[in-house]
Amino acid sequence: MRTKKRIIISVSSDICTDQRVQKVTSSLHYAGYEVLLIGTKTKKSGSCDAIFEFRRIPMLFSKSVFFYAELNLRLFFILLFKRADILLANDTDTLLPNFLVSKLRSKQLVFDAHELFPEVPEVTNRTFVKSVWTGLEKLIFPKLKHTYTVCDSISKHYQELYGINMKVIRNVPYRNPIVSENALDYGEKRIILYQGAVNIGRGLEWVIDSMPYIDNAVLVIIGKGDIIHQLKHKVHKMHLEDKVKFLGKIMPRELPAYTQSANLGLCLLEKNGLSYYYSLPNRIFDFMNAGIPILATDFPEIANIVKPNNTGRLISNHEPQYLASVISEMLDSHTEEDAERIKKLSNNFCWELEELKLRAIFESL
Repeated sequence: MRTKKRIIISVSSDICTDQRVQKVTSSLHYAGYEVLLIGTKTKKSGSCDAIFEFRRIPMLFSKSVFFYAELNLRLFFILLFKRADILLANDTDTLLPNFLVSKLRSKQLVFDAHELFPEVPEVTNRTFVKSVWTGLEKLIFPKLKHTYTVCDSISKHYQELYGINMKVIRNVPYRNPIVSENALDYGEKRIILYQGAVNIGRGLEWVIDSMPYIDNAVLVIIGKGDIIHQLKHKVHKMHLEDKVKFLGKIMPRELPAYTQSANLGLCLLEKNGLSYYYSLPNRIFDFMNAGIPILATDFPEIANIVKPNNTGRLISNHEPQYLASVISEMLDSHTEEDAERIKKLSNNFCWELEELKLRAIFESL
């Protein structure tokens, strides 16, 4: 009897909150593969449960070069001795141990690029750090045979650089999750929602600065990140505690109830490197799925979804009073008919369609 092929999936993030990794792993599990997902665990990590086998590496370091050095070293030895037929590396920061082990053990290697790693804001302005990740990509990328990424712009970028043909599997939600009740209730106040990593370059400072000029509304921020304490200090300094709420991390399975509670979704990015400029954040599709209009930055991949589908507004001016006027207008003009139309569009942007392309990649190995 032929045994199931075993796939080891590795990622540097917290597997409990990484929605893309969870969807990919679940799809491969249901497709009949034996799957092991390996992620990291720090002091800030919460509890985790899943339908598939997973392992969380308890990390001594939580950031900086020590985190990546520890992760790559420990991941190398885990992959070297674990039974596997296929290795799936997520992002450049897990690629080196996967690549080395795939050569040493003659295993198939698949690579998923969630972003342009050397161009993320935390890296792109640090010359030496960027040169290390770029050098690693130059060394390994031309040798990769099975790759995919989140959008066309990143695929074209890597094709021009290294001549590799990256397929595109967008990070979209499952089709119309059934949610019985809204998770947020602020009475008559309309809800402006941001969900995602609370890191530099997400435009949250712009929206906080605009809140004094917006009536009858509350800004809700879901997620954690590097600048969460700075934002909380800013809100306290501006005496906006009644208008800005921080909810911290919400588990992916609970998030749709929060998303559908909102009246407006935010996806405002600064052009801090090509990774943000070419990005296609999954919250664009989460808001669409919930029938929520989106206020977003006019970047190419975002515009390719928002413009033709008329699911929100694209802006480049972030002056507080101008931003407040746009937000207020969007809150006042959104109707139930708009919500139903946006929800129907989400049927064209769902994981059920994307996972067909994912399965085709692994079936071809």
